[in-house]
Amino acid sequence: MMSRQALTPTAIALNRFGLGARSDETVPVDARRYLLDQFARFDVAPAAFVQLPDGRALVAEYLMERREARMMPESAGQSPPQPSDTQTNLRRDYAKEARNLYHQSAQARMASAIASTAPFAERMVHFWANHFCVSADNPQTIAMVGGFEQTAIRPHVLGKFSDMLMAVVQHPAMLIYLNQAQSIGPNSRAAEMEQERQPGKKRGLNENLAREIMELHTLGARSGYTQADVTEFARALTGWGVSGIGGKTTGDPLAFQFRPGQHEPGTRTIMGRTYAQAGPEQARAILADFAAAPQTAAHVATKLARHFAGDTPPQSLIDKLSRTFLSTGGDLPALYRTVVESPEAWTPAPTKFRTPWEWAVASLRAVGPDPLEKIQTANVLEQLGQPIWKPGSPAGWDDMAASWAAPDALLRRVEVAQRIASFAADRIDARATAPMLFPGSLDPVTAEQIAGAESPVTAFALLLVSPDMLRR
Repeated sequence: MMSRQALTPTAIALNRFGLGARSDETVPVDARRYLLDQFARFDVAPAAFVQLPDGRALVAEYLMERREARMMPESAGQSPPQPSDTQTNLRRDYAKEARNLYHQSAQARMASAIASTAPFAERMVHFWANHFCVSADNPQTIAMVGGFEQTAIRPHVLGKFSDMLMAVVQHPAMLIYLNQAQSIGPNSRAAEMEQERQPGKKRGLNENLAREIMELHTLGARSGYTQADVTEFARALTGWGVSGIGGKTTGDPLAFQFRPGQHEPGTRTIMGRTYAQAGPEQARAILADFAAAPQTAAHVATKLARHFAGDTPPQSLIDKLSRTFLSTGGDLPALYRTVVESPEAWTPAPTKFRTPWEWAVASLRAVGPDPLEKIQTANVLEQLGQPIWKPGSPAGWDDMAASWAAPDALLRRVEVAQRIASFAADRIDARATAPMLFPGSLDPVTAEQIAGAESPVTAFALLLVSPDMLRR
């Protein structure tokens, strides 16, 4: 059921653009100014993230110890080779540490979202982390997803799209997730040497990263490129890998590294353009062209418009955002300003159904940080059906109401709402809090239900699952 009360600009700023109001913050007078002023106070490196262990170091140590274990006498001379006790123990210990770090990272993400005084900018971090998705399903990426968001997304969320794209594509989490570290040019020196050593075994091109960059990250599906263009781009990307995987290691054992021996030689032609650059500059030139392409502008504009103006966004807003993208060279703050200044994003009726992540953040911002001591973010999001950083696909999580508004999904929210309310109702009066969360916009039906609740816990739980809270 949709809220029957029209949303005021202040309520829209707090909920549609932000992450939900906090009961301890001052209600903004000028909604648009409130949003734009947040850019200056966005915290690129929140304390909760900075204090986390280094996931890259954890993965690098595991890979090194695994290589050493494979060379131990206890695992030699077996046909076929069998994992030694040492290898089994290493795998078990690493899996435990990686899971712990994943849970700590999820907790840090939620803590940062609750504490943020720049929730609009923080929302854009979550938006871009989903756009450039790395899923934590891989045993190695699970330890790095928090670091990926911290180092590849956050520093560029107020910068240029092209810079974020380059940071994402060169991050070890993305290179490992999409199997780029295993991709070698069919006519490269590495392929020739492989054939000499093992004539029956053939390693070759992996197109995963090339395809997802074109289809999901930049140009978008059905934007005019062909399968041949994907293959050519994959050839250009050969040699892009991770130090310590697939070759000799020098320096940082899990840094981006270009390996000339794995690069497919020759000139590439993609979508009618020719790229004759040598080494890593070939793929960089292609990425730069993708980042500036009209198709990319339209793809990004459509996703941004959908995020703020409804599941079927107005074409007028998409066109405005596309023009801004092209005229500014993909300047992200300029895109955000265009959204904020566009009336299409300020319709008084709720335009979006909150995803489980958005709803959980809004609910906990309404309460404050204390419940995080009793709630494990990763477990709660698992229960809600949107496990954090685990969409299971490079496409990321869907941004459409149909994916999240099913009856069983709503029942899960009721269960979580009751838990949150049980931690907070002794110090928060839902009757007083509700109008602060939705200034001038609280649905009278919601207010009536809260006032008539049989207990403070029930009143707060009803607020958290009200139509006001479920939509933005």
